[in-house]
Amino acid sequence: MDKLRAMETFVAVVDGGNFTEAARRLDMSAVMVGKYVRHLEDRLGARLLERTTRRQGLTDAGRVFYEDAKRALEYVRVAETSLERLRASPSGTLRISAPITFGACVIAPLVATFQQQYPLVHVELELSNRIVDLIDEGFDMAIRIGELGDSDLIAKALTPYRMVICGSPDYLARHGYPETAQDLSAHHCLSHSVWSRHGAWTLKGADEVPITISPVFQCNDGNALRMAALAGAGLLLQPHVLVAEDLKAGRLVSVLQDYVPEPRMVHIVRRQDRRPLPKLTGFIAHLLAHVGKEGAS
Repeated sequence: MDKLRAMETFVAVVDGGNFTEAARRLDMSAVMVGKYVRHLEDRLGARLLERTTRRQGLTDAGRVFYEDAKRALEYVRVAETSLERLRASPSGTLRISAPITFGACVIAPLVATFQQQYPLVHVELELSNRIVDLIDEGFDMAIRIGELGDSDLIAKALTPYRMVICGSPDYLARHGYPETAQDLSAHHCLSHSVWSRHGAWTLKGADEVPITISPVFQCNDGNALRMAALAGAGLLLQPHVLVAEDLKAGRLVSVLQDYVPEPRMVHIVRRQDRRPLPKLTGFIAHLLAHVGKEGAS
């Protein structure tokens, strides 16, 4: 078996906490993960993991080997990328983390146009609203919405993340146009169950005080709420990027513009690297050209 692959598998098991998570990260079966770990233990003549039916932990030998193996794998990565830096044209794998809605509506289409220009770049886009660790999880860049706080990452600002309240023309014809936030109590509202699980919308016109609504439909997916709004189910409070094309085409109509929450900042963040690879600098430039501070939102 390949020695480096075995080391990589062992490190993934420790980082992931179990064989199943390591298998997911490495795109292999849990059985194969076990084979790599056993091969490594046989080769080293030492037990690296203590495994029971309930838990898994490192042996003393495993703790020492884990630190050295992780360091060795990083040296290999640096050696490999040093050659990639010599290439004038972007190439290789670019790993990106982005929030679900922004990533699907903004990043994914720009990945497509970027790859048309640079077909040697392979992109792995992970959509998740969690804050990933770029170094430990091996991401080249991430999109962050909101305040960054203290960070040693390099950040570049994009266009602010705007929200919009809207409904279909059919719904508004049946229920009328709300003129104040208080009018929402007489309307059918569609609510995102993750960030408004108590049925409250925080609106600007109410001095940032949450307006409690009684949603007729709650869902943990913004696009599902968008589809319900298009079908005339009620009023929607969602990011502008999700419904921009619907607003432009008249399928949805914006209401209560003076009450929408204040826009939040959006940043590209990347690791500190004096010589970032062309695949990364190229995609960041592509992103800034289309979604920069003056770009489309």
